[in-house]
Amino acid sequence: MSGGTLVLVAVFLPLAGALLIRLADTSPNLREIVTLAVAVLLFATVVQLLPAVQAGERPAAVLQEMLPGVAIAFEVEPLGMIFGLIASGLWIVTSIYSIGYMRGHHEKHQTRFYVCFAIALSSAMGVAFAANMLTLFVFYEMLTLSTYPLVTHAGTEEAKRGGRTYLGVLLFTSIAFLLTATVWTWNVAGTLDFTVGGILAGKASPGVAAALLLLFVFGTGKAALMPFHRWLPGVMVAPAPVSALLHAVAVVKAGVFSVLKIAVYIFGIDFLAGVSTGRLLAYVAGATILMGSFVAMREDNLKRRLAYSTVSQLSYIVLGAMLASPLAVVGSAMHIATHAFGKITLFFCAGAIDVALHKKDISDMRGIGRAMPFTMGAFFVASLSVIGLPPLAGLWSKWYLALGTLQADELALLGVLMASSLLNVAYLLPIPIRAFFSKPANGETITAIREAPLPCVAALVFTALGCAVLFFHAEPLYRLAHAILPQ
Repeated sequence: MSGGTLVLVAVFLPLAGALLIRLADTSPNLREIVTLAVAVLLFATVVQLLPAVQAGERPAAVLQEMLPGVAIAFEVEPLGMIFGLIASGLWIVTSIYSIGYMRGHHEKHQTRFYVCFAIALSSAMGVAFAANMLTLFVFYEMLTLSTYPLVTHAGTEEAKRGGRTYLGVLLFTSIAFLLTATVWTWNVAGTLDFTVGGILAGKASPGVAAALLLLFVFGTGKAALMPFHRWLPGVMVAPAPVSALLHAVAVVKAGVFSVLKIAVYIFGIDFLAGVSTGRLLAYVAGATILMGSFVAMREDNLKRRLAYSTVSQLSYIVLGAMLASPLAVVGSAMHIATHAFGKITLFFCAGAIDVALHKKDISDMRGIGRAMPFTMGAFFVASLSVIGLPPLAGLWSKWYLALGTLQADELALLGVLMASSLLNVAYLLPIPIRAFFSKPANGETITAIREAPLPCVAALVFTALGCAVLFFHAEPLYRLAHAILPQ
């Protein structure tokens, strides 16, 4: 199978899977087998593209020309390869977790859940492999719309309110800002193709470039940069697998991935380094890192604490992109992967606690480590990775981001990164410490292990182990991230 064919299969296979899942509605076992089979086939397809990308090739395919010189087209470059591998690989794990969670929680509308999940993965692959801004914009919007039913899955008034905020913020920012920036870029540069070194150098005046950068970054609302972050904590009413999708597999990662891809392939890091609003946005990202951490410390609801942690952690990637130094860009690309494994584990653990013990608030989780040793052990490991401690993957992305601040001569932002890691310690580690070393709440006696269903536990243990594997085998990720830079 040619590279171009593989690219099209990777983008549209989940859509075919969504149809098959719908047809299997009356047979839950068959529906879940189809879900897992399609997820495995997608990952296998993406992996087949990896050797060509590592060799410097760019497998590509054109679907449809919309206007002269502007087509719905796909091209796999190193940054898209990283996102594609993470999204497709973690879909398998999330599907396994979802089977245990949805059955253990006796959720309704499970077929609709799996169908929308598959459509969302198709959209994420379209974003990952987009060859130009038009294609990225189309699949970015598909991702927003396909995940709305997942956000409102519970059907409660709270879920509907969260869904309205989700759609309102993301559609407003993308249509008002991102679409405007895309049209303006086409007018200025005469192309929307993602190009090594960028397309704006020599064509956009300093003022135009400064305005475009603001529009692109704030228009990518999925990156959750303040003040356009409210949608993310608001959707925590969704089921835990959806939270994992939002925070680790597809949605927010599509946002920060898009910011980084625009920085590297629309502006080019050499040109971006001279754009006046770049450093302003780096400091906005720094403020978001700190403010998200401070709010997280105050949240008692576990999923909301993790949500504000995500707001903070996403801005590491935006900060690295806006610094436009080579090491910072490498760190940002690596953080897409390292944060994905850490944060998906934390959300898997939150869902497992809810399924097994029906506890949502941290204040009620004293002593639960005795009932859920695997879950809380995985939570501890993932927390250390998010903090950035060895021997876990989060160290590497934070290491290169820190070096990137020094390379850009931004000592204040280096201080932000160091302070953020200390704040990570403050809002994450008390949770497993309380679970293992405090007496159970309300005089409760815990005498037996009460873990979530096996698929949930297997998934969260796997992703926790992934945090360690990525630490010891980080070189392939580093090489892909480094290949993003102009050679």
